[in-house]
Formats: sequence, C-alpha cells, structure tokens
Amino acid sequence: MTRSTPRTVLHRAAGSFAAAGLLAAASLAGAAAPAQAADTPVFTFGGPAETALHPYPESGKPKSSKVGITLYNPSEDEENGGFDGDFTLTFDLSGVAGVADVKIDGEASPDCRITGTKAVCEDWGIWPGSQSAADFVVTAAKGSENGATGTIKVTGQADGATFTPFTTRLTVGGPDLVMERLPFKTELTPGDKQQAPITFANRGSRDADGVLLTLRYSRGLDIPQRYSNCEYTVDDPDLPDFGWTTALCSVEGAFEAGATYTLATPLTLEATERAHYDTFLYGIHENSAGQRTAQRAGAPFERGTGGVLKAVPVKKGAAARSTDLDPYDNQQEADFRTENTADFVAYGDQVAGSEGSFVTADLGFRNEGPAWIGHIRSGEDVATVDFTVPQGASVATKPESCRAVTADGQYRENQNTPAPRYFCNTSMTVRDGGGLDLRFELRVDKAMVGASGAVTVRNTFLKNPKLPFDPKPANNTAYLILNGEGGGDGSESGGATEGGDGGSGEPSTPPTSAPDPEESPSGTSGSSTSGGSSSGTAGGSGGGLASTGSVALIASGTAAAALAAGLVLFTAARRRAARHS
Repeated sequence: MTRSTPRTVLHRAAGSFAAAGLLAAASLAGAAAPAQAADTPVFTFGGPAETALHPYPESGKPKSSKVGITLYNPSEDEENGGFDGDFTLTFDLSGVAGVADVKIDGEASPDCRITGTKAVCEDWGIWPGSQSAADFVVTAAKGSENGATGTIKVTGQADGATFTPFTTRLTVGGPDLVMERLPFKTELTPGDKQQAPITFANRGSRDADGVLLTLRYSRGLDIPQRYSNCEYTVDDPDLPDFGWTTALCSVEGAFEAGATYTLATPLTLEATERAHYDTFLYGIHENSAGQRTAQRAGAPFERGTGGVLKAVPVKKGAAARSTDLDPYDNQQEADFRTENTADFVAYGDQVAGSEGSFVTADLGFRNEGPAWIGHIRSGEDVATVDFTVPQGASVATKPESCRAVTADGQYRENQNTPAPRYFCNTSMTVRDGGGLDLRFELRVDKAMVGASGAVTVRNTFLKNPKLPFDPKPANNTAYLILNGEGGGDGSESGGATEGGDGGSGEPSTPPTSAPDPEESPSGTSGSSTSGGSSSGTAGGSGGGLASTGSVALIASGTAAAALAAGLVLFTAARRRAARHS
C-alpha cells in the first residue's frame, strides 16, 4: 500500500471542483465515530459518494468506471504517528448485485480478493495522511436498467484501532456534464477585458436537474458581474495564498441528456491593474445540497445582488454521448500572462547599543506594485531577502524562515551559531502591498560607529539575482546601520525607525581602515558578494553588496558631518517609502 503524494498548488485549487464528490462523501461518511480511548487511533475511509455507470450496451463490451477507496490517518506526527499493525478491510458487495459487476484493480490493489459478494483486503501499516485502500473496476450488470442503484459498504478491523464505516453508491446511467474549453486570449495588458461564454454539455443518459457553475480566479483577474443566484467568497488578504475569488452559481432548469448549453449573457473576464501570472478555473456539476457544501469547503460566502444568471440551449438531441462518465471533464482552466511589473523595495533599520548589549532590527521589503506576484503552477518561492550582518555584531535570534550561510552565500551546516549572512525566502506569493517583514536580535560585540549590513531583495537564485518583473533594481538594496548617530553607547537609538527603502546609496561614511575580519565574532570578512543589486551604487553592478567593513571610529569633524548628511538622506528615503507602504 503506497502513500499518496502531495499535489501541486494548482491541483489543490482545482481539486475543489474535480473532487467535490469525495468531499461530499467525507461529510456523509465521516459522521461521528464512537468515543474511543485517547490512545486508540480512529481511521476514516474516503471515496466518491456516488459513481455513475454507463448503461449496459446492446452490443459489445460494457464501458467501465473506477471507484477508489482511500484510508485516512489523522495523525500529524509524520515520524511516529503511523499504525504499526495488521488490518483487514471488508467490502460488502451484496447491495450492488444485479446493478453492477465489480472487479479488483489487481495492479493497484494486490492484497485484495473477491469471494462471492465480499471483497477483502489485508495489509500492514497505515501512515499519517491519506493512502489508497482499494481500487475497483465497475461496470453495469447485464440486464440492469437505467436508474438502477445500489451501495457498497466498507468496514475495517485491526487490534488497537477503530475504522469509521463508509458507504459509496453505484447508479446505472446519469448525467455527464462536460465543460467546453474556451478560446481565451492569454497574453494580456492591464485593463484588457474579454467575454467568457461558458458552454457545457450533458453527454450522459439522464437529464440533470439544475447545475452548479463554479468559477475560481486568482488575484489579478476579476469578473465584475455579481449575480443574485451566485454566492461569492474571497481569500483572506492576510493569508499567503493566491487571493482566489470563488463564485458558486445555482442555475435552475432541466438540462437534457444530449444537449449543449451556454450562458444567456457571456461573463466578462478582466485583467486588473495588479495582474501578472493568473489562472481562471471554470467547472460544472449537477446542483445539489451536498455538491454546494463540498464546493464551499467551509468558507463564508456572500450572495450577489445583480440579475439572474441563466443558461440556454445551443444544440439539442444531436450531441454524441460521452465515451466515459468522468467527473474530471467537468472543469477547464486557463492561464494568463499580463504585461506588468512589481516594484520590490527593500528597507533596513537604524539601531544602537553599547558593547555587550542586544538590539532588535526590523528589515525586509515591500511590494509597491502594481502587480501581485504568484507562482501558481510551480509553487516556488518568489524572492529572497539577503541580509549581511554588520561588522561588530552577531545574530542572537533570527526568524524561522531564514537560514544561515557563509559570507559568500554558500551552504552552512551549523544553523545554531551566529553567521555572517542570512537568506530568507518569501512564500510562493507576494501580494501588491505585501512583502516580507523580518526581525533579528543582534548582540553588539564591538561598539563600532557606522557599521552597516546590506539588506537586498533578489531572485531566489544567487547566481541570477535580478527580479525579472522589477523595473527599479536601484531600490532593491537598503542597509541596517549599527551605532550610526554617535559614540555607539545606544543612548540615541535603540530600535526600528519608521521604515522605508533605504535608498540605493551607502548611508554611512566608508571606512578608511577596518578591523581585522577575524576579530569579528560574526565571522564576516571585509567584503561579501551577494548579487542582490543591479544598480551602479554601493550595492554593486550584477552582484557586489556594500562592504561589511563599512565602519570607522569617527575621530574627525569631516567624517561626522558626512555621516550626519548620509543619515538625513537615509531617513528621508525611509519615511517616503513608509508613506507608500
């Protein structure tokens, strides 16, 4: 028995359409299990609530469908949460006698056998999460009538474990709703609008009593119409997701077998000012309370206030029957690429403290838009914040999302002791107005005046640091300034300033001489290559960051004046950025 593998991010989104039957089954079958001792695991079966079978043909072989039953272990302990023991699963097939012929998919279920009206599977070990329990190949029984129906009951037994019973239904014939693919224009510019004349067919053997149209589109797209027979929900803006909007539209009517339908008025799909990489999914199912519950998936929905969305026939009686009754042809999807940009602006901080003290620094970046950036298909991280620790300081605590690296950005085995440099990845999405905020606690090991460490937002690939969507690389780098306003006693500044981008220039006076790199507890050498900024400033061109040895024990009025001027420009730039964030 093999464990199921995680799906891609898009498949998880699309799964709310294709796997609606599975979700509905879980709500029906996963009812309350008997109270158990705290140390007795309870395992739950899953599978389709109902499977439609092709009617038995007048000639030739009957067409088959597959029914997959899964087994779910709710433990979240990947290492120790598995069930180490033998178990037996029993499938009572007596309820489908005369309705369906059931065979075991031997390749997928090698430990199962059928005797009479009972199938038995024996195996060992149930891992945390979901895994396949058994797969069956089902066909309509010879002599069965259209509409004939029956159930398969699933139970399990093991010493030291309990299984929640499950029932799945097989029905001969039924509607087969098939969504047609629309010929969208996929290369867009912000503001582009195009019609979406959603079209679907019923290629099954029975009429559908009402349909549920499901629309799901990512943050950069919009459908401005809000129909009164549709309900809408938008993802929480504080969550690192694609900002999906979901619309569930209950369309009344009898949708005849063999007929094709389209919307009475096409929808309008618009690329908004924040569009970049976006996806639109559109699906059709027979309408029912269970289907609506499954599609809602527990999210709060709000009903629209506009007109009524209707579907009208475009072809009757001539449509060919489907070659299969497959729930996975109920949806289509389209990807869009919009010509747009996103300005990622780094921000640093000013902190001060006496030797041996600890200071807190806030740094990171903001997406000043206009586009949101989301890697819908790959699920890869969008960007990396590359932070070089100022000389004379060492990191006491770091954000969990950050990893310690060597001064030149190479892998570092030890993650528990201070490092000279840190890489902090974003999630797979960065919304417009969002970003990545990071808090580091630093120990002041040596009270140097004007020490600085670069804070760069860049591509996740160190050797290719350019952000392809960002037209302003000069503001991708800011600086953390340590003891920049005086003698380093911490009396003038002890934490975050107002925030901002830090500008593209060095806000402190470059050193005339630097301490020996080996004297720094952070292990930082005199300079560090990052590849974070592509501007021709102190950030370098194509990769060089500001020197981590940018410190000096200021002894002259000229140096102090230069430092003060730099700090004025630095603070002004930060405040300008703060007003826009």
